[in-house]
Amino acid sequence: MRARRNPWLLLALLLSACTVQPPAEPPAAPPTPAPAAPPVASPVVLPTPALPYPTLKPVDWSAVTSWRDDAASEAWPAFLQGCTTLGKRSAWQAVCAEAGAMTAPDDAAVRAFFERRFQPWQATQEDGSAEGLVTGYYEPLLKGDRERSARARFPLYAAPDDLVSVDLADLYPELKSLRLRGRLVGNKLVPYPARKDIEAGSNGFRGKPVAWAEDPVELFFLQIQGSGRIELPGGGHLRVGYADQNGHPYQSVGKLLVERGELTLDQASMQGIKDWGAKNPDKLPELLAANPSYVFFRELPNGGAGPLGALGVPLTGGRSIAVDPRFVPLGAPVFLATTQPNSPLPLNKLVMAQDTGGAIRGGVRADFFWGFGDAAGELAGRMKQRGRMWVLLPKDYPLLSVRR
Repeated sequence: MRARRNPWLLLALLLSACTVQPPAEPPAAPPTPAPAAPPVASPVVLPTPALPYPTLKPVDWSAVTSWRDDAASEAWPAFLQGCTTLGKRSAWQAVCAEAGAMTAPDDAAVRAFFERRFQPWQATQEDGSAEGLVTGYYEPLLKGDRERSARARFPLYAAPDDLVSVDLADLYPELKSLRLRGRLVGNKLVPYPARKDIEAGSNGFRGKPVAWAEDPVELFFLQIQGSGRIELPGGGHLRVGYADQNGHPYQSVGKLLVERGELTLDQASMQGIKDWGAKNPDKLPELLAANPSYVFFRELPNGGAGPLGALGVPLTGGRSIAVDPRFVPLGAPVFLATTQPNSPLPLNKLVMAQDTGGAIRGGVRADFFWGFGDAAGELAGRMKQRGRMWVLLPKDYPLLSVRR
């Protein structure tokens, strides 16, 4: 994850802009003036409505680099998975119904379906540039227990009862996708305790553990991934997923170690940070506390094909990504053109925007879901590539009627 805009500062600025000044005491009535010509009314200037997803630019299919190089049929199950949610929305009903009626389409049939029913949109940054950052994430496996033990001493907390979440878009539509989190003290909403206070049980925090982990660094990275599995002493697994967050912005501990000269930039991967923690256990608590963001968990059913993403459907390894929903509609197919982790070898894939993340910010920003386990973790931990994105939207999607 990466740092996000501070919604507390935004809210303060907005509220200050709405302050009503008390009227001044009226002056004494002046002498009656001579009749004057009626004033000419000034024209009313209406604000220009903000375009939804203003950084998306329509392009021809020929502009979608390497579109025909992918085994597109491998993305079909992930698309159908997304349609279980998208198909309930008017803009997606027709395409999802048609897709559901197709039987095991091959690569050519999948590409033909998208070319016929979808319009590609080039994703750009707010400055107009077309390249952005592509990172990776995965579903980790941790050792732990449902109850605290001598080995499992580090709690995974459920979302606390006193955590208040305010959707700022309800008050200010221009702040869509921003939430204000805190807790009530008297009649005031104040920031929720930061990681340091939560882990120490201070500043009024009282947590309800969902489970207990054996390794604090593995737990820290579980919070970054957002979901994972706990291997229990009897051999079974407990699956957990994101429930909420304390509202503090994410601070990269890898970046902090580089700034301190503890690691070089190429060493600041997940694996590099874990190795540093194993060698510096005395410094580890202070390092982790430097990231004030804290994620709360909930138990998930074990039978799912993958962890649940923000769209509410299981993620598919190699075919799901996390995006910034301010710039890319959640659930949309995306053609991603990037490279393999720490490699110039191309990675060009049709993927589905089925998740979000605290560090996923920007018009061209993706977190590539690699799947479950250590092998997926090795790839995810090393992935920090440049890439381009084309968002595929149905031809009758409401965005088109706004633009054209």
